[in-house]
Amino acid sequence: MLELAILGLLHESPMHGYELRKRLLSLLGAIRAAISYGSLYPTLRRMRQRGWIEEETPRKQEAEAGILTGRRARKVYRLTAAGKEHFEELMCDSGPESADEAMFGVHLAFFSRTDPANRLRILEARRQRVQERLERLSSVLKGKAERFDAYGLALQRYGLETAEREVRWLNELIASEENHNLGHSDLGDRLISPRHYESEHLDDTEGSRNISKGDKRDE
Repeated sequence: MLELAILGLLHESPMHGYELRKRLLSLLGAIRAAISYGSLYPTLRRMRQRGWIEEETPRKQEAEAGILTGRRARKVYRLTAAGKEHFEELMCDSGPESADEAMFGVHLAFFSRTDPANRLRILEARRQRVQERLERLSSVLKGKAERFDAYGLALQRYGLETAEREVRWLNELIASEENHNLGHSDLGDRLISPRHYESEHLDDTEGSRNISKGDKRDE
């Protein structure tokens, strides 16, 4: 997951380690990424050894400034041709791991860099994974709800509702991909916040119902 995220960010431009970590946390979220320098730099070192990235030589001015201040110039990492090829391979991997929450989030962040057919495979794999969780939670609530106290039951219902929302969101994205309708006006809202999109959609629906009721009263 971390390798794919690093390759995706370096695909945009070279970065030093501090900037990479900042961008990773911003892109994936502090909780999801949970990236420390203790995990980032060993990963960068391993990727460099495999030829996927390379270190840029510090510019003369930066090197001189480092000597004067006693600080080493920051290492800047750049994507290599082999790294670009490896990134494309990872993005095309639609196996079971692509449906895991963390890996799916990274794939989604760089979806614009892969083809529509691959996006569909990953979206469908994720939908299947969430649907399986939805079925398990539904089964628990139907047959074993008495095992939980009020708080445990509330947690199970929360998980069920979260899974239902994600399935609806994924259905919308899959339909858009299938229809080659990526320029749809509200697709960006669905990508950014499925819950926000859903609440707006429900508000519109409620408004339509109220208007219909008003029309009937006027008649």
